[in-house]
Amino acid sequence: MRAVVQRVKEAGVSVDGSLLGQIKRGLVILLGMGQDDKEEDADYLLSKIIHLRIFEDAEGKMNRSLLDIKGEMLVISQFTLYGDCRKGRRPSFVSAAEPKKAESLYEYFIKGGEKAGIKTVPGKFQAMMDINLVNQGPVTILLDSKRAF
Repeated sequence: MRAVVQRVKEAGVSVDGSLLGQIKRGLVILLGMGQDDKEEDADYLLSKIIHLRIFEDAEGKMNRSLLDIKGEMLVISQFTLYGDCRKGRRPSFVSAAEPKKAESLYEYFIKGGEKAGIKTVPGKFQAMMDINLVNQGPVTILLDSKRAF
């Protein structure tokens, strides 16, 4: 499972011009599920993300987590995180999970965020979405449950 994590002042997601949800201070998470991913991968990434110390403390150092600041999460499914561009010019997505499995893991991740006491706003699975965000910093972190990077 892969994630692009962006620290934001605010963010929102829309489909066909209709706002689905929005968050205030927190994280936008672009989440991709791979063929071999399991719930353990989602648990690992969720724990890593909510405990990442990427928010500033009183001294201006990145020393506080999403939990510490009582931040919110906007979670967007993004199969293109498994795009392989090593050959040719068109990405191959053969490593991405099939939609049924990916949706199940996506929903599992969102429920995990809610169980952790975090306001967790989902996008719409397999929809063309417009994401609007104010990236603070900017701070952008790449994570992979298999620790590929």
